[in-house]
Amino acid sequence: MKKSNIRIAFLLFTLMLLSSCADFLDKEADTEITLESVFQNKTKTQQWLAGCYSMIPDPYWGYMRDLGWEILGDDMSPSERWRNYGWQVIPFALGEWTIDSDWSPSYWSVLPQKIRECNIFMQHVQALPDQKLSQEEVALMVGEARFLRAYYYSLLLNTYGPIPFKPDYITPVNYNLSDLMVGQTPYDDIVNWIDTELTEVAKILPATYSDGGKYGRATSIMCEAVRARMLLFAASPLVNGNPDYVAHTNKEGKELFNTTYDASKWTKAATASKKLIDDAEAAGHALYTELNDDGSIDPFLSCENLFLKEYSKGNTEILFARPSCDYSTYDKHSAPYGSSGNGGYGVTQSLVDAFFMANGLPKDDPNSGYSETGFSTSDGYFTTGKTKWKECKNVGQVTLAGTYKMYCNREPRFYLAVNFNGQWYNKDSRALNFYYNGKDNPGTHDAPQNGYLSRKRTDPSRDPINNVFAWRPGILYRLGEVYLNYIEALNEIDPGNPDILLYLNKIRDRAGVREYSTGVTSTTVIHADLGDQTAMRELIRAERRVELCTEGIRYDDLRRWKQAESVLNQNFYGMNFYGTNQTNFFTRTQYQTRVYKKAFYWFPVHLSEIEKNPNLVQAPFWE
Repeated sequence: MKKSNIRIAFLLFTLMLLSSCADFLDKEADTEITLESVFQNKTKTQQWLAGCYSMIPDPYWGYMRDLGWEILGDDMSPSERWRNYGWQVIPFALGEWTIDSDWSPSYWSVLPQKIRECNIFMQHVQALPDQKLSQEEVALMVGEARFLRAYYYSLLLNTYGPIPFKPDYITPVNYNLSDLMVGQTPYDDIVNWIDTELTEVAKILPATYSDGGKYGRATSIMCEAVRARMLLFAASPLVNGNPDYVAHTNKEGKELFNTTYDASKWTKAATASKKLIDDAEAAGHALYTELNDDGSIDPFLSCENLFLKEYSKGNTEILFARPSCDYSTYDKHSAPYGSSGNGGYGVTQSLVDAFFMANGLPKDDPNSGYSETGFSTSDGYFTTGKTKWKECKNVGQVTLAGTYKMYCNREPRFYLAVNFNGQWYNKDSRALNFYYNGKDNPGTHDAPQNGYLSRKRTDPSRDPINNVFAWRPGILYRLGEVYLNYIEALNEIDPGNPDILLYLNKIRDRAGVREYSTGVTSTTVIHADLGDQTAMRELIRAERRVELCTEGIRYDDLRRWKQAESVLNQNFYGMNFYGTNQTNFFTRTQYQTRVYKKAFYWFPVHLSEIEKNPNLVQAPFWE
């Protein structure tokens, strides 16, 4: 084997620390070593594989600031002035985006490096019986590297669309420049390769590990989860028969998108999601629930602790997690200023409007009971079920007397996702005060620019002043999403299939809201026309908006549905930042204008890459 001097040991080990598959690693301070010596040493071999994990995204700080997937959608609203502190995607959300814009994750350049490391690992890893690294363990490690390679390709595909694609290629030490001048491969060709690869790797990897030290390492369930989400995207209007991409070709003249609609893609997506559900549940995964003493589901504790409890403590809804995440920075930025937080990471008014009422109806339904007039005269309690949740003054209390009626009588998920003016903040035993120059609004960038802070996925016991935050995993894929993926695809190919309401109601039942039924609306169910494909599509999308909010999924939903141009290209509203009392604070006020162009569906190929490689074409509409 030819020796190649590569500086790797601690660079890769440091990167690996971000991936946190860490119990099987030992630190060792090397400087310059060879590939040959790496793969003749068990510890260095494990370190190399650990380094391959390092670009799995952080679904807290990563989705929040670096990747920006939360901000680019219409769920989240960070303080606009944070752009002065390195928040590169805030200008993107405002339409200030060009082919020369920098984006710190730099997927185009960084992920191919990780893919190369995976390929090198697969080429050189070997059993080391004298060091107790068996051939069986090596086979599993190769499966992990194959999973990571396919996963990173899926991230590239999701970000840029068609990309240069040579999955098994390793750039030789003595390469020619022409070796690097690769053009883009058609979108569907890459989808098909990832689909096949993940299907095959799922046959190699276990569904779970009995060794807790391996938590976070690739499993067959993770393979299926990545595959199923990708296939749902590939079946959706953006890339399934989109006429906007007619004649968008690479330098060889091949069309990069299939612009002819193919219904079988929905079938493939539905089948993949249903297989994932069946295999995950057979492996012990289930929707996370906590029960009341009478055996009923406690929706508040279930939906809150879903994001706070780890897999080993019963949260088997998690399918794919990043064990080590920067949740503390997420918590600080969403904690109110008056409690030592940065206090400017909020949710949008459109998300506030999206939550259902306590009776399970959308706020615009004439029977919902929704009002934007006046304030409550008494404390509000969860009245449609039971709960042991106590994040207000009393068990089951959700609002205080004097709460703006917009926030009264809403479903449980609303109170777990949104911090609004006048809401009880249990950590400090006080009501939040977002009035201008109030306790939580100093009139600076560390205040909610539209009157709301984000609450979902945050630690209720956080203590920013003492830097105390509860550990929790970063959930990238969970079973609840798969239920919604499955029924969305199923509705496109088989309207009226009873599975649609079955799995939709599993989500609503856990959330403590009335289920849908084909029968007559009553105190326990809401009528749904299961055979009306268009109506069911809207119900499913409305449920996704609420159930999956602030998890970094909404932006991809708007993209794949081809709705981003309308939903994200308009004025955004909230409560009045400068309001000093009830009369002038609680009124819908425009605080931001967002711009979204047809080009923005895909990240552009950076100008520097286009200038280096004449075989590349720019993403659609960027030129």
